[in-house]
Formats: sequence, C-alpha cells, structure tokens
Amino acid sequence: MTALSATPQACIVIPMYDEGAVIADVVLGALAGFARVVCVDDGSTDDCAEVAREAGADVVRHPVNLGQGAAIETGVRHALRDPAVTHVVTFDADGQHRVTDALLMVERAVRDDVQVVLGSRFLGTAASVPAGRRRVLRMATAFTRATTGLSLTDAHNGLRVLRRDAAEQLALRQHGMSHASEILERIARNGWSHVEHPVTIDYTDYSRAKGQKAYNALNILFDLAVGRMRHAA
Repeated sequence: MTALSATPQACIVIPMYDEGAVIADVVLGALAGFARVVCVDDGSTDDCAEVAREAGADVVRHPVNLGQGAAIETGVRHALRDPAVTHVVTFDADGQHRVTDALLMVERAVRDDVQVVLGSRFLGTAASVPAGRRRVLRMATAFTRATTGLSLTDAHNGLRVLRRDAAEQLALRQHGMSHASEILERIARNGWSHVEHPVTIDYTDYSRAKGQKAYNALNILFDLAVGRMRHAA
C-alpha cells in the first residue's frame, strides 16, 4: 500500500519505552503506509529515540518516564499541531500491530463517518493470546461494560483511530496503562460515534515480555477508580 498522501491525512503516534531492539522495523513499516509517524520516547534508557529518528520518525522525548497514557497524549498533541492531519492512529511500539489493519481502520472511519475506530483482536485474529493477558482483557472488558455501558469485545487494544474532532478533546488524565479504559470513558461520556474493527495481533516472544502481567489488571482498576473520584470532585 502507498502512503496516505491524499485525504484523509492520518498520522501514526507510537509511544515507546526502551524499544531500541524493534522500533526501526516498526517505524519503517508504518512509513510504508503512512506519510507521517510520531514516536514519543517516554524517558527511555536505551537509544530508541535515535533509532526511531534515523528510521524516519518525528521524535518527541519525555525527560522522565511518565507512562504510556502520557506518551499518547503528548503524541496526539504533537500530531495535531499540523492542521492538515485529519486522523490520529495510536500504534504499539513492540511490533504486534499491523500497518495494513491501521490503513483499513482509517478507511473505515471515513467510510462509516465515525469519530473513533477501535481495533478488536477478538473480531480478528490473535494467535496464542497469553493466559495472563487474556485474564487482564476479560477484567477490563467487564469493567468497561459496567462503568460505561459500551458493549465492546476488546477494551485494551492499543490500535485505534481518532478523527481530529475526537483527538482534540482527548485530554488524557491517566498516564499509565489505564488510559485505554479512560479513552472508552471519553467515548461514552462525549457520545462519540464509534465502531470496532477486526485486527490481527502478532504475539512474539518480545511483545509477550513487554506486555501487561495479570496482576496489573488490579492496578489499572485502582487507577481508574481514583481517576473517577477525582473527576467527580
């Protein structure tokens, strides 16, 4: 596929932390489909910022590690500085997402005229989902349905497309991994039009090692509960 040089103008945002081993391939793959890639180095201790820049990404750096949610917020703000950007795509740095899926999701956003397209591994293909990850996803999906009323199949997929009007209102407060559920809260609270789209998740030894552990589901739920109380206050 060729880069999106015509309407829509989509920008991929990749939060990264110590991803020097794989980020060059991820950036090069993204640039094969999209004209612009923004990588946010979230206080990494390795050379991933330099590697991503050499591969062709626009790199923004956090001086310290703030968390994936903070990196996504920074990347989205940076992408929107370009008035030509119509859609922002969030994309994981560990190589588990496919650029072809991202392109199809942007096309879906335009075709269906929706503000958000959410990737779902359970509508698509997710070979050998680790048992711990499956437990985290089940808990997150149940929590999302109970607190937002959204009936989704995959509550914590990092591959998503935000139309510009939704991206401009994102304003994430959860800086850690619970940002994924916060995005769903934004969808429910603001009434953003949305749809799930089937995607393939390529689990590798590397992505499994970088992924969430089962016990982190409790941390995510705690962060969300605290955030909800702060919002109510």
